Amino acid sequence: MKNFLSVNDVTDVDALISKALYIKSNPLAFNTKGFGKRMGCIFMNPSMRTRLSTQIAAKNLGLDVIILHAGSEGWAFEFQDGAVMNGTTVEHIKDAARVLGTYFDILAIRAFPVFKDRDEDYSEQVIKQFIKYSGKPVISLESSTLHPLQSFADAITIQENMPQSYKPKVVLTWAPHIKSIPHCVANSFAQWMSNWDKVDLTITHPVGYELSEQFTKGAIINHNQLDALKDADFVYVKNWSSFEDYGAVKCIDETWMLKNAHLSHTNHAKVMHCLPVRRNIELSDEILDGEYSLVTKQAENRIWAVQAIISEILEG
Repeated sequence: MKNFLSVNDVTDVDALISKALYIKSNPLAFNTKGFGKRMGCIFMNPSMRTRLSTQIAAKNLGLDVIILHAGSEGWAFEFQDGAVMNGTTVEHIKDAARVLGTYFDILAIRAFPVFKDRDEDYSEQVIKQFIKYSGKPVISLESSTLHPLQSFADAITIQENMPQSYKPKVVLTWAPHIKSIPHCVANSFAQWMSNWDKVDLTITHPVGYELSEQFTKGAIINHNQLDALKDADFVYVKNWSSFEDYGAVKCIDETWMLKNAHLSHTNHAKVMHCLPVRRNIELSDEILDGEYSLVTKQAENRIWAVQAIISEILEG
């Protein structure tokens, strides 16, 4: 594996899940693989689980990790070619990435969409320019459109809780939120589930919240939440803003917040969320603190997901 930006960089999802589960049972099995190597983690937005799980995983592999919060601890980056830098940006990515490429063996980048220009956000110019100018392998810790490490951890969690006798139904359901939220987690989860032949995926959301078809191809789309939840084995809860009316909050329908009453339509479904979660807005306390919640297990599996990916990068 040269870079890890999406499920498209994975040749065999099942094999990668198996590797992560092996690492989970043997965290220090490859603890010398990263000896003498450095990984630079560049964060352009806040993080808890992503930062900590990445540091733990890298340490388990023997890597030295250095964290930089770009903008607050370093100079603000300019990404536009030919920019006349007479504004707030101080350092061009061409210069910064080339230097970082001399400092580190692997770069891990976390960026967010700006929500001003959909085409610009969906071009993924930030992470692509780190790849272009650093000359080193790049791991996405979240980009403008995708969060592949989260989705890989989600797949691991589903595998651990999957029924053995049939192909489970997985439902990705929109949830209310108080502000405009990126599409990254929803896009990525849809993409991974659609590329994993062990599950059937249904996506449910109010009209106006359709995701980009490049990520939802192969999924069933149902605007009736209760109908979509029927016989579900896993329910993934996540808010996202409009794709068509880019970044807009089209409605805040409180009835879409998952409660135990919703689960009565499912096949005793396990409930998932990437965290952080706005309690009693996106998900009810009764779900999060109940027996069907997998959210803590998902968060733990972030360690084994990123450890498997770093291991693949080191082998490559």
